[in-house]
Amino acid sequence: MKFSWRVLLLWTLPAVVIGFFFWQGAFAPATGEMTKNTASTRMTYGRFLEYLDAKRVTSVDLYDGGRTAIIEAIDPDLDNRVQHLRVDLPGNAPELMTQLRKANISFDTHPIRNEGAIWGLLGNLIFPVLLIAGLFFLFRRSNNLPGGPGQAMNFGKSKARFQMEAKTGVLFDDVAGIEEAKEELQEVVTFLKQPERFTAVGAKIPKGVLLVGPPGTGKTLLAKAIAGEAGVPFFSISGSEFVEMFVGVGASRVRDLFKKAKENAPCLVFIDEIDAVGRQRGAGIGGGNDEREQTLNQLLTEMDGFEGNTGIIIIAATNRPDVLDSALLRPGRFDRQVSVDTPDLKGRLQILDVHARNKKLAPEISLEAIARRTPGFSGADLANLLNEAAILTARRRKEAITMLEINDAVDRVVAGMEGTPLVDSKSKRLIAYHEIGHGIIGTLLKHHDPVQKVTLIPRGQAQGLTWFTPSEEQGLISRGQLLARISAALGGRAAEQVIFGDAEVTTGAGGDLQQVTSLARQMVTRYGMSTLGPVSLESQSGEVFLGRDWMTRSEYSEEIAAQIDGQVRSIVEHCYDEALRLVRENRSVIDRLVDLLIEKETIDGDEFRQIVAEYTHVPEKEQFVPAI
Repeated sequence: MKFSWRVLLLWTLPAVVIGFFFWQGAFAPATGEMTKNTASTRMTYGRFLEYLDAKRVTSVDLYDGGRTAIIEAIDPDLDNRVQHLRVDLPGNAPELMTQLRKANISFDTHPIRNEGAIWGLLGNLIFPVLLIAGLFFLFRRSNNLPGGPGQAMNFGKSKARFQMEAKTGVLFDDVAGIEEAKEELQEVVTFLKQPERFTAVGAKIPKGVLLVGPPGTGKTLLAKAIAGEAGVPFFSISGSEFVEMFVGVGASRVRDLFKKAKENAPCLVFIDEIDAVGRQRGAGIGGGNDEREQTLNQLLTEMDGFEGNTGIIIIAATNRPDVLDSALLRPGRFDRQVSVDTPDLKGRLQILDVHARNKKLAPEISLEAIARRTPGFSGADLANLLNEAAILTARRRKEAITMLEINDAVDRVVAGMEGTPLVDSKSKRLIAYHEIGHGIIGTLLKHHDPVQKVTLIPRGQAQGLTWFTPSEEQGLISRGQLLARISAALGGRAAEQVIFGDAEVTTGAGGDLQQVTSLARQMVTRYGMSTLGPVSLESQSGEVFLGRDWMTRSEYSEEIAAQIDGQVRSIVEHCYDEALRLVRENRSVIDRLVDLLIEKETIDGDEFRQIVAEYTHVPEKEQFVPAI
């Protein structure tokens, strides 16, 4: 626990003050200043009367309303020394005053002072006052903590972050690789800045824009860019922040959010991960989460209800548009759906150029070469790639990033961290034949992607890897390419069987077989690439809700299911026979490549193809170079 002088002072100050007042009340005389009340010797009242009759008393001071007396007396037994004695008087002794007057004894009465009562009252009040002040101080501190007890009355308030002028630090120039999405959203910014350009021809401002795309493609970055460009009030919130464990909190937060937005219109409201609150209603067993559904109902009403939300543009982001409620996607709520896909070669080059601005690159670095080697990478993947390369450069104590660090970073991002190389053994030779089997099949098949490199350096769970680089942006894949991929994936198992025999076949092809089976089944059930004809027998995506239809309904009969299994087996067996044939026909070049791989541990793609070309014909790969 962190030590705090403020907390220590808060608890010690009351103790000090209370102790001081306690001392005052206990030791200060209740009768005021008693100059003579220092007598420690007490005298009985009868003895006092005897001294009075013997004329030994010279003066008397009365205190406490006549209940206590301090007398000054002469004691002959002590050489007539003067003594001060304390006497407790009875409550009613009126004859005492008369007797003192007759004896001409000087006496004085001291009135009662109320200082003791005042100090006692203050002493009783100071502790409750300090306790209340301390609790108030702690309560104020807890108000500033998220989820603290001070937030109990703010459950229904929106947690949206609000900026009168969004200073996100991101503009459209900082977003690259998604030019089509930027063009769509640029119109939203123009609507906010110059609405008269559109209203003059009867156009209405869109109420909502839904950004759809895989993770890491820049949906949230686009929302920041819109806020930075528009210069209007900006609200940002996550979909999960609407829903709480208390009933009605989510709907209350939606109402509060739109109330604030209407007060600051025109403005932007950004809801990230809207699928957390916008999932289809009634999609779960027992009717689903009623609290989440009520929140969604309130959101639907606020976006396009009786009151309307003129001047408020809702921007939402999700990577699961298939689970959103249909009422949320209709025109009038989310008028536009902007697709933010993974970038193509040109987009990757633009993204790399943005992220390389603050990196120190060596002169030989080619961003185009990096872009060609990273098909399928999202913007976040490319940013992570250059960051990993920079980390490797600093670890190796180099002054600039080179292609070696780029290549190692690509391998690490795709396959995992580099492991310890295997020692020369039978296991290492078997892995070498397995990887060369993949590479030789991929090289000899015309429709397969070219080999980039083959390595025995372990990465992640793989003991060896064979990398293939697509020669073009593959939006569509042909049947020949799918069959070539299946054959190349089976090349490792084929090499093990031809070289070492059936008894030495290992479990190393387990992942390859899963990939092959899935690809062959998709060819039969989704792409219509079998003798069953051009029919789709399975949906593109599985159900995401356990109880949407209680059970997933079979889309074909048992007879068709048996035919599907037969077609999948036929495709895999055909490709495996092709792989076995190519391995047997090229045994000599495979042996030479294995010896070279064991010696060097990594063979580059160009060197690999050059060696294969010395033994057999290498078909020309179809090259497609898009304009940059």
